[in-house]
Amino acid sequence: MAERSTAAVDVADNGGNEPLAASADKADEATADGVADIAERDTTAHEEPADTAETGTHVSPRTSSPPELHSGHKLARRYRLEECVTRLDGFSSWRAVDEKLRRAVGVHLLPADHPRARSVLAAARSSALLGDPRFVQVLDAVEENDLVYVVHEWLPDATELTALLAVGSLEAHDAYQMVSQISYAMAAAHREGLAHLRLTPSAVLRTSTGQWRIRGLAVNAALRGITSDTPQRTDTEAIGALLYAALTQRWPYENDAYGLSGLPKGVGLIAPDQVRAGVHRGLAELAMRALANDGATASRQEPPCTTPEDLVKAIGEMPKIRPPEPAFTAPPEYQRTTYQQGPFGRPAGPGVTQPVPAPPLPLQSRTGKALKWAVSALLIAALGLGSWQLADALMDRNKPETPDTTHTTENGGSKSDKKPVKPITISDAKEYVAEGDAQAPEAVAQTYDDDSSTFWRTKSFIDGPEIVIKPGVGIVYDLGSAKDVSAASIGLRYTGDHTTVSLYAADSLSPASVDGLKRIGSKTQTTSTSASIKTDKPVNTRYVLLWLTALPQAGKDGYSNAGYKQGITDVKFTG
Repeated sequence: MAERSTAAVDVADNGGNEPLAASADKADEATADGVADIAERDTTAHEEPADTAETGTHVSPRTSSPPELHSGHKLARRYRLEECVTRLDGFSSWRAVDEKLRRAVGVHLLPADHPRARSVLAAARSSALLGDPRFVQVLDAVEENDLVYVVHEWLPDATELTALLAVGSLEAHDAYQMVSQISYAMAAAHREGLAHLRLTPSAVLRTSTGQWRIRGLAVNAALRGITSDTPQRTDTEAIGALLYAALTQRWPYENDAYGLSGLPKGVGLIAPDQVRAGVHRGLAELAMRALANDGATASRQEPPCTTPEDLVKAIGEMPKIRPPEPAFTAPPEYQRTTYQQGPFGRPAGPGVTQPVPAPPLPLQSRTGKALKWAVSALLIAALGLGSWQLADALMDRNKPETPDTTHTTENGGSKSDKKPVKPITISDAKEYVAEGDAQAPEAVAQTYDDDSSTFWRTKSFIDGPEIVIKPGVGIVYDLGSAKDVSAASIGLRYTGDHTTVSLYAADSLSPASVDGLKRIGSKTQTTSTSASIKTDKPVNTRYVLLWLTALPQAGKDGYSNAGYKQGITDVKFTG
């Protein structure tokens, strides 16, 4: 059965005056390319056919007509076009089938002489090199037979944020997950020099597993000729608008867009908790910090967030929002039946009820009498055994006591050989980068949050188990003040070949080198998901470096590819 995707179809002839009518039951809408929406207001810019001084964007005029293609046409003898989902401004977007891999894909098409063809090719190839699974992946970018086409993933199990908001606002935990995942993804893209510039509700998808993905990185803006002098600020404001809409089911500007009503005219930008009751206060403040109001920060309480990295930092400082507790549903009541099998339940005739004979009194039959004798014998045996144990216990009282392990102090008191174990609180932590790139600095706090489901994970290395391209990876923990560290418990996410982890006493959160640091202890694990390290003598230090030098082989999970890698879930120190 052919899929139908209409959410992103633009009709250029009608002037784009009708708002997009999103429908929640059209899950396939999420598979459209999302490069064009009807009567939409982009958070990056007002898309007009001329330069816009307020936003620093420019939309090139259309000068080429779209290629004359039809369903069934094949590209590179591989991609068979099935359905046109967008035709606008000299380019078209299609749902297609990759006949070689037998899967659905999306295709953007435009003439090779189109004024934006070169920029579209460059944007697609740059996006493909990023390889971040949080973005819808570009699979191919080709110029062939006077055509330029970009092939990207097609996600039939994903739903656009547009369709979700057509039903209602998001629950606080869902909104938190959305803004977190989008902010982390865009921060990673900007670190590689890539911007989206067209982050709209139709560009954000939620998969059936609950993950949020972004489509059209750099490509959607290139297709429409959108640029910005401040790309990080543009994308940050777009994320703020998405969060605002998710919390209130309203677009944070006066104009209606994406099937959402805008704010009342003349009131300006008001906080989400003033638009809708029950909005999470922390998320509402985060949205206001990311949005802009006539060039000024909308929030006056906290510093503005002007880059995705600022949003990542602000999210990290927020308390985690837990998912709601599942509602308890009482089981249905047991339905008794009046039907009885056997001769006692059968009526004697029509309209006549046969009396059921009463069962004999309990323990009056032969079996009952035998059972009474058996129970009596067991009780006598139990009383005899209890008497013997009681006599044995009384005899043990007369035996001399063995010396204990306590020692008398000078004051006449006693002390045990074993000192009580005291947990040590971790006040701060920071990823330690000896060489090369960092692993996941934003997730360091998840290693001591008392939540075994969260973790910090290394990148996937090709060679292993020993880390070859760098001396190791790790995290430095701040204990707040100098403490006697005698043991550590380290939760590991993966089992496998083996994991080698060591602890060192460091002089700061950013030690100059591992060489010269005092080793507290080390451990090599093979199959367990936790490592325990104990010292012969407590080491007094404020900073402890957890250092990984060998990692197990693990398969692909989440956004992490298969390879040699390890994750740290829970770290606890005791003194």
